[in-house]
Amino acid sequence: MTIQTTTHLNFRGDARRALEFYQSVFGGHAAINTYADFGMPSELPGAEKVVFGIVAAENGFRVMAYDAPGSSESSLIGGGSTHRENNTTATDQACFVSISADSLEELQGYWDALALDAVIVEPLAASAWSPGFGMLTDRFGVTWSISVTPN
Repeated sequence: MTIQTTTHLNFRGDARRALEFYQSVFGGHAAINTYADFGMPSELPGAEKVVFGIVAAENGFRVMAYDAPGSSESSLIGGGSTHRENNTTATDQACFVSISADSLEELQGYWDALALDAVIVEPLAASAWSPGFGMLTDRFGVTWSISVTPN
């Protein structure tokens, strides 16, 4: 028996842009359906928002996203912030998205792409537990914990 978990991000209007961005970073294919696709009258406000969206790549990356009904401001639901304080990570966010790869070289490309317009929480560098670890909050308010898989 196998099980797969997929991060599901909840937005207030940015789901499509976020999914398109993550597809540009990680590759794969995207499936994006709107409320109108599922029967909401297209003239109603919010009909063009995402009710179901997923990016799935052959490298194992998967993320889902949707826009909460009735929300139109551009932000992640439950957003908050993450930063370094007194040599520790301080946050009021409920969760992070964590990715790992076998080499720093592979991670570097993902890091560089996610880092565009992001807030760097901790630069990607060697750490006590990994040959490469970093944290950032991307342009959509999602905090990523990125590391090389320990041997």
